[in-house]
Amino acid sequence: MPEFSWPDRSQVPAPDDIDRSWPVTVSALPLGSPVTGTVIGRQPFGVFLLLNDTPNAIGLAEITAMPHHMELPALGATVAGEVIWHADHNRQVKIRLDEWHVSS
Repeated sequence: MPEFSWPDRSQVPAPDDIDRSWPVTVSALPLGSPVTGTVIGRQPFGVFLLLNDTPNAIGLAEITAMPHHMELPALGATVAGEVIWHADHNRQVKIRLDEWHVSS
């Protein structure tokens, strides 16, 4: 049975920091941009990511945007994908995953 969890608050930037950084995040990660990140939360609908190289950026890869033959990546896994949407209402970068591996 898969383990599900919301992101630990210690791993997530403060909401004010995410809000302040949102214009920079959107500018730095236009649609189609390749991204990498670390899985910080898992839910039945997808995984939350702390995006690399973009301060205060949180991503969400919904299960519909993952390869069909793969299971959800584990907490702590490094994943790669592409930006497919900017969700202004909750300041999340929507990601379509390409691949992932477990970090050591």
